[in-house]
Amino acid sequence: MPDRSFLNWPFFEDRHRELAEQLDAWCTKNLPVDHHDVDAACRDLVAMLGNDGWLKPTAVDTDNPGPLDVRTLCITRETLARHDGLADFAFAMQGLGTGALSLFGTRSQQDWLARTRAGRAISAFALSEPRSGSDVANMEMTAVGDGDGYVLNGEKTWISNGGIADLYIVFARTGEAPGAKGLSAFIVPAETKGLTIAERLEVIAPHPLARLAFDGVRVPASALIGKPGDGFRIAMSVLDVFRSTVGAAALGFARRALDESIKRVAERKLFGAPMAELQMVQGHIADMALDVDAAALLVYRAAWTKDMGAARVTREAAMAKLFATDKAQEVIDKAVQMHGGDGVRKGHIVESLYREIRALRIYEGASDVQKVVIARQVMGAA
Repeated sequence: MPDRSFLNWPFFEDRHRELAEQLDAWCTKNLPVDHHDVDAACRDLVAMLGNDGWLKPTAVDTDNPGPLDVRTLCITRETLARHDGLADFAFAMQGLGTGALSLFGTRSQQDWLARTRAGRAISAFALSEPRSGSDVANMEMTAVGDGDGYVLNGEKTWISNGGIADLYIVFARTGEAPGAKGLSAFIVPAETKGLTIAERLEVIAPHPLARLAFDGVRVPASALIGKPGDGFRIAMSVLDVFRSTVGAAALGFARRALDESIKRVAERKLFGAPMAELQMVQGHIADMALDVDAAALLVYRAAWTKDMGAARVTREAAMAKLFATDKAQEVIDKAVQMHGGDGVRKGHIVESLYREIRALRIYEGASDVQKVVIARQVMGAA
């Protein structure tokens, strides 16, 4: 039985505890899905999650608008990740992809949200470029004003849901000022003329990823989110909300690795006795449990702080993502070690966790970038 004691922490309300119980039961019944065809699996997961109401927290309800509940997003990602990494991916990208619309979209732009929250449309967040990943201010893609609209040219890469998304939130240089102050955000439907999938990208934990090419892509002025030059602020605001949830997904992976390890050492005998009786094994389990709880405290501290009305949680979210993803990697590595040969056997749960966790230390700001963010926040507050 997975440890649920953290749900009694003061970060949570009864509705969060009820959500965790109900979603866990749903996951036990429906997950994991077959990952053989990743595109089809993601489409099916989005439809399943939307049909059963689990995508509602990913975007604002335009009929009853209010702030996104980051604790709900984190609990959902942690729970899904513990059961199926691809289900977590499907959920997370619906939120990240539409985050700019939830936070800054006009009422007409937010018409997309009813579809994404119901699982009837798939969204994507198109920020990274071949020469600008974490260095967003170095973006090269352009959006040039032309009559009553804009023309986009350039490339985006490592775009999650690339190739299966129905809409892309695209960031491009409109040139109001140098660097970060000259970027803007746009809604680009997948069928827009001139937008093509230049390359599908394969990674160690299969997810739908692609490099996108924009060749004279024309969008109307109504596709602009916010004002010209707001793009960097919009992107950072979205990441400020969703970066904590990356730590939550890592936490879900780590909890599953710890659970599998506890079961393994209780059942497996070594030198005539259960592995669990070996002090070195007990030391590994203790280290894993310590890292899981410490990560959970940072993740839910960041989520609670945002939900309590903080304008920005840049420092808290960076700490949560950095610590949770790095420590989850260590926890899962220990799990692989304790599983011996089974730990590296293709298809084993800890082998899949080992592949799933690695990307989380890179996307939405690599671990080294988070250290820079934290240092600047700490020194700036001194």
